[in-house]
Amino acid sequence: MIFSHISDTHLGFVQYHSEERENDIYAAFDQAIDVSIKDHVDFVIHSGDIFHVPNPSGKAIVVLANALKRLKQNNIDSFFILGDHDISRIRATPVPFVYNNLEFSKYIGNGKPFVYKDVFIAGFDKRRKAEIESFEEDFSRVDAEAKKHQGHKILVLHQGITEINKFAGEINSVDLPKNFTYYAMGHLHEQELKHFSHLGGPLAYPGSIELTSSEGIKETQKGFYQVDISNPEPSPTWIKLDTRPQFSFKTSMDNISSEVDAISEKIKLLAKKPVIELKITGETIEPSLVQAQISKLSDLVLRCFWRHVSTEQSSGSVFIDRPLKIEDEMYRIAKEILGSTDMANFAINELLPLLSNGSTNEASQAVVDNFARFKKGVEHAAIS
Repeated sequence: MIFSHISDTHLGFVQYHSEERENDIYAAFDQAIDVSIKDHVDFVIHSGDIFHVPNPSGKAIVVLANALKRLKQNNIDSFFILGDHDISRIRATPVPFVYNNLEFSKYIGNGKPFVYKDVFIAGFDKRRKAEIESFEEDFSRVDAEAKKHQGHKILVLHQGITEINKFAGEINSVDLPKNFTYYAMGHLHEQELKHFSHLGGPLAYPGSIELTSSEGIKETQKGFYQVDISNPEPSPTWIKLDTRPQFSFKTSMDNISSEVDAISEKIKLLAKKPVIELKITGETIEPSLVQAQISKLSDLVLRCFWRHVSTEQSSGSVFIDRPLKIEDEMYRIAKEILGSTDMANFAINELLPLLSNGSTNEASQAVVDNFARFKKGVEHAAIS
C-alpha cells in the first residue's frame, strides 16, 4: 500500500504580481496529482495550507476541484487538514469544507481518528501558539487509541517542530504521541525527514510545492512524499517536481559584466525561464550600468532582481552565507527590538502574513485576540 503526502500547496499564491508564477503553483500541484494517479497510490494526504489565503480566488478553487475530481475518477481517496493560511480569524466556514461536503475529499482535522483500509488516521488543524496547550489532552487521547490498532497509524499535523526549526517551531518532538508509525507534517517549507528514537516512525515534511516569498530566491528542489506502508516500517520516497528554477548570484560592481555573461551561459538552455537575483558588492553602485547589464538577460529570465549588499554582508551575513530564510532573520530582529519571544512570534508568524496578504480585517482581529490574551495574562499575574 502506498499513499502520497503533499503539503503547503498555497494554491492562489501570486508572486511578483505575476500570472506566470501563479500558474507555476497550479502546474506543480497538478504534477503531484498526476504522479500519484500514475503510480496508483491508494490515497492522498494533504497536511495543510491548501490555499494561500482563507478567501481564495475562483481559479484556485476550480484547480483544486478538478484535481480532486481526477483522484476520485481513479478511485483514489484523499484526506486533508487545515493550515494557518486556510483558517480565517473572522468566523467563517473554511473553503476546503466545500470539498468535504461534496465528498470530493474527507476533512480529518477535527482530531477524530478513523480506520481506512486498515490504516489508523488522525489529524489536527493548525493551532496557534496560544492554543498549543490544548494538544496535551488530545494527543494523549489519540495515542491511547492508536496503541490498540495493529496496523499502520498516521498522524497528520500542520505545526513546526522546534528540533527542526527553532524559529518556526511550536512543539517539541517529545510532545507528540508515541504510537504512530508515520507523522505527516506540514507548515515548514523545506523538505525534512527525521527519525526520533522516542517516536514510532518517521516524521516527514514534504515542504512546499513551490518557492514562496518567505523563502527568498534560491536554487532548490520542491516535491512531495510517496510512502510505502506495505511493510511494518514505512518507506518514504521524496518525489521531485519540475518547478521553475530560481538562482541567486553574487558579484562585484567591477565584475558585473563578466558575471552576467556567465549567468547567460548557465540559463540559456533551461526549459523554463528562471527567476534571478543578483547581489552586488562595492562601495559605489551605478544603477544605470547595472540596469544596462541586466537588460542583457531580459529574453532569458522571467524576472531579474538586483540589490546592493555590503562587503561584510557578502562575507558573513545570514542573508548571504546560509540558506536564505528571511522569516528567521525577521524573527531575530523583531525579538531584539520588542524584547519578547511571544511578541516576536505574534508579529512575524501571525500578524505579518495577514498584512502581507491584504487581510486587514483578520489582522485587526488578530491584534484584538492578542491583546485579550495579554490582558488575561496580566490579570492572572496580578491575582497570583
